[in-house]
Amino acid sequence: MDKQDYLVIGKISGVFGVKGWVKIFSYTEPRDNILNYKTWLLRKGSELQSCTLVTGQAHSKGVVAKLVNTDDRDAAALLIGWEILIERTQLPPPAPDEYYWADLEGLEVETTQGVVLGVVDYLLETGANDVLVVKGERERLIPFLRKQTIITVDLDHGKIVVDWDPEF
Repeated sequence: MDKQDYLVIGKISGVFGVKGWVKIFSYTEPRDNILNYKTWLLRKGSELQSCTLVTGQAHSKGVVAKLVNTDDRDAAALLIGWEILIERTQLPPPAPDEYYWADLEGLEVETTQGVVLGVVDYLLETGANDVLVVKGERERLIPFLRKQTIITVDLDHGKIVVDWDPEF
């Protein structure tokens, strides 16, 4: 399985009721967008299994879902901890100058002066703006503000150029 072909969009975090429903911690925005994808690939360690979503809904601060062949609480409990992946081809293409977070992870980050700061490890959502967590000789948190701190994003060359003081 090629990492570029699949994206992790959530994780099964618990059981819901006695009829085989599972609680989902969704990484999609909004959270219930995970329900737009009817075919999931579940992964736990090196194990993989395909499953089909029957139905689901937003519930409290998360999402609950019913999967094919998961008909009781015991079957649902066996799925706790499994990551939910989809094929990248299931996603709509991003608008110009928009990016999926997964596309930014692993890109090299350098300043406008050419100082390499490291690579994007992951992103954080802070409410005010998203933040790149860049790991190099040390960890840096760089606000993802287009045309302010983020000067260019070049997916083809795997590089982000930032207006950032390397000492900060």
